[in-house]
Amino acid sequence: MEIDQFQAVIAETYGERDKARGTAASVAWLCEEVGELAQAVRKGTVADQRHELGDVFAWLASLAHQMGLSLDEAAQRYADGCPRCGSIPCACA
Repeated sequence: MEIDQFQAVIAETYGERDKARGTAASVAWLCEEVGELAQAVRKGTVADQRHELGDVFAWLASLAHQMGLSLDEAAQRYADGCPRCGSIPCACA
């Protein structure tokens, strides 16, 4: 699945509920999911890590949708490597 397709599925599935909740609450949920991902990375199984990574990505997609932004366009910033030095791998000091 492409990033823009994923964002569209999340918007269709949760868009109205998340819009009613608002961006501030969505950021809070995203932060909570990042915390759960951190715990899964430290102590969880690969299945736990995959689950939490998916949750983080879903909340990020929902937030982007609420803000009228495209995750695909945001990711393009890194399409050619490091956006600061332009290298792959990054050659920044």
